[in-house]
Amino acid sequence: MKILIRSMAPQVIVADEIGNKEDIDAINFAVCSGCKGIFTAHGYDFEDIILNPVLKALIDRHLFEVIIFLDNKKRGEIKEVYSLNKKNLCYEVTCKDLKNNNIYVAR
Repeated sequence: MKILIRSMAPQVIVADEIGNKEDIDAINFAVCSGCKGIFTAHGYDFEDIILNPVLKALIDRHLFEVIIFLDNKKRGEIKEVYSLNKKNLCYEVTCKDLKNNNIYVAR
């Protein structure tokens, strides 16, 4: 992964089902190299994903700007959206209305 990032200089990387230490190291390297990323991981809600020590390490580094949880009962629908509050370095729920998948971000 590191050789690929150095030689190809991608602007965005995408990875499905992250969750082990090697994934986290690669994501950390990519983000610190200036890449943006889109990643998926399994977790029911925010509390669930921070129970995974590997995912918690990424969250604690504040590498994600937005974390989106899909509804497991309604396929493809958004349940919750968390955004990084860069001033306080914490994640906050930013959805006001999830009907019809309309997302309103509090600014």
